[in-house]
Amino acid sequence: MSMSTSVKGFRPPDEKWKRMKAIWDTCKAANIEPPELVQEFFDWHEPDPKGIEVHLRVTKWGAEMSDGCELKVEDIPKNVTVIRFYNSW
Repeated sequence: MSMSTSVKGFRPPDEKWKRMKAIWDTCKAANIEPPELVQEFFDWHEPDPKGIEVHLRVTKWGAEMSDGCELKVEDIPKNVTVIRFYNSW
């Protein structure tokens, strides 16, 4: 089994995110599926309280006995306030 490392950026919830989240919560409380438009907005996942995921351009990096990725600070969009690094198997 191999491990992979991912890097995700998040911009904080804005007014549209809050409206969509309110619809999501109302539907879930009523035990019904949220409308497709709302599910698509959240990329078919449970809404993340950190906000909307933003694609970050990372490049693979490696050295002897090391493997990883690099993220250039200048490539981070101004509205990204959280960067999540995680490993998965």
